[in-house]
Amino acid sequence: MGLDIKYPIGLMFTLMGIVLTIYGLATMSDPTLYQKSFQININLWSGIGMLIFGLIMLALVKRNKKAE
Repeated sequence: MGLDIKYPIGLMFTLMGIVLTIYGLATMSDPTLYQKSFQININLWSGIGMLIFGLIMLALVKRNKKAE
């Protein structure tokens, strides 16, 4: 048909995951920033999760294009 919805979703999650992961790595040495989250670098972990999800979506788009 036309545009597969997995492509823009995968692209958005991949880009946001990269941004959050870089921000989490850059602010890793600031303990006061993560005081409310029990010293868990939530930016880093959510960025990694979003990056993995986005890459899975993009891989599914690529796999479906090969199957056609």
